[in-house]
Amino acid sequence: MIRAMTLADVDAVLAIEQAVHAHPWTRGNFADALASGYSGWVDELDGVLRGYAVLMLGVGEAELLTIGVATSSQRLGLATHLMQWLESQAQSYNFERLCLEVRPSNTAGLALYCKTGFIEIGRRRGYYPAANGREDAILMEKRL
Repeated sequence: MIRAMTLADVDAVLAIEQAVHAHPWTRGNFADALASGYSGWVDELDGVLRGYAVLMLGVGEAELLTIGVATSSQRLGLATHLMQWLESQAQSYNFERLCLEVRPSNTAGLALYCKTGFIEIGRRRGYYPAANGREDAILMEKRL
């Protein structure tokens, strides 16, 4: 079941984030996002959080800021289901597009985004910190 993220979820969300991302958000990042009114969602089954996503809602568009699925719940279609949920949320606001940034080295993320209809629209050179310096960000969008 997908439901709104609350502050009570942040520790469980952070545990997933730290397990699946090389450069994870901090507890403060999640708390600040919720306090700022960003749209946070969690997928929960039998009281266990399996995945999460955070959207920033703007004028005419939503931006996916972070998404993650617990290692034990990967390869079950949950990320695709979360992406479809996010798209439906953006459409409910009559947004024109859903956008995101992704590392070129994030092959699983790129495959998910392409599978769910995103296209590359640009790059930000040296955007992300990386083990050997900096890594580009691929800008992607899906028209709604």
